[in-house]
Amino acid sequence: MKTQRRASAALVALLLSGAGVAVAASPAQAAETTFKVRCVPPAGGGDPVEGETTARITAPATAKVGDEVDVSWETVKPASNNTDLMVIPKDSVQPTGWLTASDGGGEAKVVGEKKNPEIPKKAPMVMSVMKGKLKLTKAGKITVTPGKYEVAVTFPFGTFVTKCAPVGEVKGGAVIDVSGGGTGGTTGGSTTGGTTGSTTTGGSTTGSTTGGSTTGGSTSGGSTSGGSTTGGSGGQTDFPGKAVDVTYDCGAVVPNGIKTPVTISAKKNGGDYALTVKTAKGAMASPMQLPAGALKPSMDIKLGGADSGTVKVTGPANAEPIPSGAPVSLTDMTGTYKPGKSGKVTLTPDQLSIDVTMTPGSTPINVPCKATGSGVSLELDTTAQPGGSGSTTAGPSAGGSSATASGGLAETGAQDDGGIRALALIAGTIVLLGAAVFTFTPWRRLRGTR
Repeated sequence: MKTQRRASAALVALLLSGAGVAVAASPAQAAETTFKVRCVPPAGGGDPVEGETTARITAPATAKVGDEVDVSWETVKPASNNTDLMVIPKDSVQPTGWLTASDGGGEAKVVGEKKNPEIPKKAPMVMSVMKGKLKLTKAGKITVTPGKYEVAVTFPFGTFVTKCAPVGEVKGGAVIDVSGGGTGGTTGGSTTGGTTGSTTTGGSTTGSTTGGSTTGGSTSGGSTSGGSTTGGSGGQTDFPGKAVDVTYDCGAVVPNGIKTPVTISAKKNGGDYALTVKTAKGAMASPMQLPAGALKPSMDIKLGGADSGTVKVTGPANAEPIPSGAPVSLTDMTGTYKPGKSGKVTLTPDQLSIDVTMTPGSTPINVPCKATGSGVSLELDTTAQPGGSGSTTAGPSAGGSSATASGGLAETGAQDDGGIRALALIAGTIVLLGAAVFTFTPWRRLRGTR
C-alpha cells in the first residue's frame, strides 16, 4: 500500500519547456517507498555493498500529456552511515538520482544541492532534496518511482562518486493522474533540471603523463664496478642500482597519480640475489591520523634482457602511527631473484600495490597502481640456477655462481621534488571514500529493527 501525504504548499505554475506558456498545476503530493540498493564505490574502494533506503517522492496529483512537471526525491532514511574514519565536511555531499514514470512515461534526472551539515563519524549520511522536471508523454495513472542514484563527496583532495542501483523491483511512488490531450506526441522525458558537475570521478585518467618514462637507467653497460669476476666465493657481491623516475596511474583513487624515483639494489647470495627497492621518502603530509600497520607496499620488478617475468618485492607495514600532517613514506621492499637464464638481465620497477588497513583484523583495501612510465634501475650479469625462474618470489636458496652489475647508487630522499606526490591521498582518499564512505547495516539487523 502506498502512503500519501498532502503538502502544505501548492505549485503556482509550470512553464512548458521552450514555450513560455504557464499551465495550472495541481497541489503537490508525496509518497514514500523503501527499497534495497547495491552501491559500487569508486575505483579501488573495495567491493560493492548493499543497504536499504527510504525515499519520499513528490509530484503533482494531476497533469496533462505534454506537461513538464516538478518532481523531487527526498532521502528519508539513508542506506548508510558515515564511517568512524573521519568527519564529512559541511556542504560536500551532492546527490543525483533518476526517477522513472511507469508504462514508459519518461524519465527525469533530479539533482540536489551540495548542501549538508557536517556529518560526524558513524552518523547517518545526510543528502539534500533532489529536484528536477518530468515531461509527461502518456495518459493514465502514472507512478513516479525512484531508481538509480549517485552520491558525490568532495574533499580538499578530490571528488569521489559512489553509484547505487535498486536490487529488484521498486514498488510505490508518487501517482500522477495524467489526462489526454496537449502534445501527446512528445517523447522527451529525460530533461535534467540541474547541473551534474559533481559526478566527475576526481580525474581518474591521470598519471598517464609519462614524465618519468625516461629509460636512462638502461644505459648501464660499461660502468661495472668490481669487474666481471665469476669465482664462486670472490668478486662483487653488492650491486647498487640507479634511481629512475616512475609514473604511476592509480585511477580515480589517486586523482593526480604518483611520481617517485625508485632504486633497485641487489646483494649476491650464492647464485641468488637479495633485492631491496627504495622509493622517495615522504614529501607529503598525511591528511589524517593513520594507525600502525595501515600501509603495506609491494611492487613487481620486471625482468628483461636474457631473463623474463617478474619478481615480487614486499615491504612491512608502517611500524608506528602516522600523525595527521606528518610525512608519509613507503617502507623499503625486499625479495629474492633466482636467475632462470644466463646473461645480462635488466630490472625495471613495474606495478605498485598498497594495502590499506585502518583497523586490525579488517580486510585490507588494495590500491593497484600501473606504471605508465619507468626505466631500468639495475643490470645484472647472471648465471642460471637450478630451479631458477624469472617469476619466482621464493626466499633465498643455495647456489654457486657469481655476477657483475652496473649502475651507481642514487639518493632517493625527500629532497627529490617528484617524491610520492599523492601517497597521502592513498592513505586517506581510498579508505575514506571507497567502500568506507558507505557502511551498510546488515539485512538481518535491518529486519530486526523494523
